[in-house]
Amino acid sequence: MADLGYRNQGDTLATHRPDHPAIIEYAAGESTSYTFGQLDRAIDTLAAELTDRHALGDRIGILGENSAAWLVTFYAAQRAGLVPVPIGYKQHAAQVRYIAEDADLVELFVGPGYEDLAREAATGLPVTLVDRALLATLLESPRSFTSVVPAPTDSAMFLYTSGSTGNPKGVDLSQASHLWVIERGVGSVDTAGRLLVAAPLYHMNALGMSQRSFAAGQTVVLLPTFKAQDFLRAIAEHAVTDLSGVPPMFAMLLEEPELIASLDLDSVRIIYMSSAPAARELFEGLREVFSDPTFSYRYGTTESGPIAFADPADGRPIPFGSVGVPDPAVDLQLVGPDVETTRTGTLQVRNPALMTGYHNRPDIPSPITADGFYHTKDLFHVDEDGFFFFVGREDDMFASGGENIYPRAVERVLESHPAVSQVSVVPVPDPIKHAKPVAFVVLQRGASATAAELKSHALTHLEAFAHPREIWFVDSLPLNAANKVDRNALIEDAEQRIARAA
Repeated sequence: MADLGYRNQGDTLATHRPDHPAIIEYAAGESTSYTFGQLDRAIDTLAAELTDRHALGDRIGILGENSAAWLVTFYAAQRAGLVPVPIGYKQHAAQVRYIAEDADLVELFVGPGYEDLAREAATGLPVTLVDRALLATLLESPRSFTSVVPAPTDSAMFLYTSGSTGNPKGVDLSQASHLWVIERGVGSVDTAGRLLVAAPLYHMNALGMSQRSFAAGQTVVLLPTFKAQDFLRAIAEHAVTDLSGVPPMFAMLLEEPELIASLDLDSVRIIYMSSAPAARELFEGLREVFSDPTFSYRYGTTESGPIAFADPADGRPIPFGSVGVPDPAVDLQLVGPDVETTRTGTLQVRNPALMTGYHNRPDIPSPITADGFYHTKDLFHVDEDGFFFFVGREDDMFASGGENIYPRAVERVLESHPAVSQVSVVPVPDPIKHAKPVAFVVLQRGASATAAELKSHALTHLEAFAHPREIWFVDSLPLNAANKVDRNALIEDAEQRIARAA
């Protein structure tokens, strides 16, 4: 891996391409473009202003939908030696308040439409509106600025993980950690292409992909939020070549056949998919829509970065459902009581992208082992050829009548039915077995199936204890703030359905 010469993540822009579009904002059919030169000037100007009013190491929050101004704020904070703290705009005021207090923010930058949330959540904290007007002001009155040169171990950003099972955890990521990620990924970027980003920038999936593109000099087409129709129209209008997102987002695209038929989508060459399992039918549908693109189906975590697996160096094709083989720059191991016999265990990762730790959380045992591995809590199986397959989360596994059930294994079986598009399997309480599996199913457009038919299909391919006792058909699965399926919402829904039926 070549050293690209960066020492501060805020400098990772392709400034050698000053007139090349860096960001094309696309919203409601309208586009606004900013070049790398404009982006660099705006970042310098805001960095100078931040230095005037804050000290090195201070933390600022960024709350709002995706925008060029959001990214300018993020990069400017890093250049100024501050620590940006992206905050999910779908969170309740109490969660935003917790993050503001836990991170000890000195200022909160807020996107349009979230001013009330900011005022309710961050009483007494200085609030600055982050919008196109701010960006225009920065470009009209530019200031020169020399970036702070941080120590490699200095914090570069805090990313707060979901607080669905308690308060969010602030993942402290150093300057060195994601400089390594950016430098490792930049060589594979096609600078003549365009990357479409619609997942929220406060999530590592979208932020990491954007950082990589900006360092390489690739244009990012940026949507404020994910809307299937806008996503498809942006591809056609801006000849997008690279798509990034999570499986539920891509599944929603396939629900727009009329729009798809009316658009030219042949520019798409590669689809980057991560953060959640995907069904074979999803890949097959996307191949038809986008003229057989290449897929990059990968795995990563906030705590250990997006680099863990890779394509085999010898060119062997990756089997369906696999995330590949271990990246040569990463140490991986599976741990557990039956790894030797089952080849299945919990993944542990060791690489230069590992987090420094959880900010201000001495109550949480460190997930970093004594020998420097991050314990992911994700279960994987490795086949005899060395390919890794995601099995499920340690946290998702539940016992039913003394038998362990992994929801993802049940979902795979149901997804293999030709009528099924998406599935989520969750546990509900049971007075005899402690818990039992139930399933929410989204059918393929125009397809039909009964609950009895799908139960029979499951029983044909699974042990009897693992088949879903109830199957409910829904139009779509709820998504959480990271655009992943919201399992907690489905568990609550399932319990309510069972209570009503009692």
